[in-house]
Amino acid sequence: MTATGGVSQTYADDNRGWLLDSIPQKWDYQSAYSQKLPTDDDWWKTFGDPTLDSLINMAERENYNLAAALQRIEMAQKSLDVAKSAYFPTVNLSAGWSKGQSSGASGPVVTKSSPYDYFSLGATMQWEVDLFGRITQNVKASKAAYNATRAEYDGTMVSLAANVAKAYINLRTYQNEMEIARNHLVEQEKVLAIVEARFKVGLASMLEVTQSRTVVASTKASIPALEAMIESSINSLALLTARYPDDISSWLSKPAPMPDVVYGAQLGVPADLLRRRPDIVQAEYQLAQYAAQVGIAKKDFLPTLAISGSIGTQAHNAKNLFGDHSMYWEVSPTLSWTIFDGLARNYRTAEAKAQLEAAIDSYNYTVMNAVIEVYNATTTFKSTMQTIKLTEDVIANSRQSLELAIDRYKKGLSPFNNVVDAQISYLTNQDSQVTAQGKALIAVVNLYEALGGGWNQNQ
Repeated sequence: MTATGGVSQTYADDNRGWLLDSIPQKWDYQSAYSQKLPTDDDWWKTFGDPTLDSLINMAERENYNLAAALQRIEMAQKSLDVAKSAYFPTVNLSAGWSKGQSSGASGPVVTKSSPYDYFSLGATMQWEVDLFGRITQNVKASKAAYNATRAEYDGTMVSLAANVAKAYINLRTYQNEMEIARNHLVEQEKVLAIVEARFKVGLASMLEVTQSRTVVASTKASIPALEAMIESSINSLALLTARYPDDISSWLSKPAPMPDVVYGAQLGVPADLLRRRPDIVQAEYQLAQYAAQVGIAKKDFLPTLAISGSIGTQAHNAKNLFGDHSMYWEVSPTLSWTIFDGLARNYRTAEAKAQLEAAIDSYNYTVMNAVIEVYNATTTFKSTMQTIKLTEDVIANSRQSLELAIDRYKKGLSPFNNVVDAQISYLTNQDSQVTAQGKALIAVVNLYEALGGGWNQNQ
């Protein structure tokens, strides 16, 4: 990424308001760092999940928040067109017929009243000459506001894609936890059957039966909560894709494997990617907008040159409107300069400077927040990947401990509470692994959101 016309726009008042990052007049982004639509971003394909790709595509086409952001771009474009229209003169056409009588007693000597009756056709023109650049500054401010709105749309689009991905990852996480709970429930009921059979022949106590039943009941009790979270995730996806839950639940309620969590194991991303983050771009253009408004406020102290003119015809009979001696015209250049206005211009300038100060603070915060979000996403991903790797050994040992505890219990070599502890430990560790996988995937999505879009691992 290279800068052209690099001028650091800084403003200082009482040692405040300095930008922590230079803002050039224009950024030329390298193609590797350019922003893409989420559906055109190959980054999503690395998850290897066509369902997720379809959901993001649906959200981009149908989401109401995205549609509203697009409408705000259209409104900003019209505001820019209005500002540009000030470069051109305003022309009005008029046509009419007048009939009346003038008073003869309005002067010092009373005379006979005079009736009149005539047709008129004319045009008037007003044009403010942009002598000191006031209109140009206003256009600059409107253009910056338009660009800020476009950046807001990009930010809404990235956030939408990230929210769809997070809701989908949560859905698959809860569904996998549900499958684990149900599989464990089957095995726990088998153990309960063994304990009850041993109790009938006097080889087990009622305490062991109640302990086994408690484990089964506890696992059953966790299933309704998971079902509710699954339904909530589907509802979230329905809202994001502008559909009712019944329209998408049929193909989302069926459990499916979680997306591949191996992607992103080497999170090396260029820092320049932060430059294209939509909220940073938006804050940058807002800063330019407020800087231009300071210029507008200052130019209110300068005179304005306006040219007014009129041309037309008047005649008693309509057939004489374009005859000799019927035309009239006038041109009036006017230079106006406000000398005193109760300090209103001073206050407007101070207000514009205060807005610029706030925009500088907002920009600095946005840049710092972006860096922190990237750090948090990468740190979370690395830690959860380590958790997943370590949990694999824990799960293997938990499974072996459960098998040994059951075998020793059957042989009368170990008390039943060892089996209970092993069952709970095995279920908990498998749940922890699935939860860690979901966190790792969401951390990658958070990194996508923090960078304002996807990136190529080969960059």
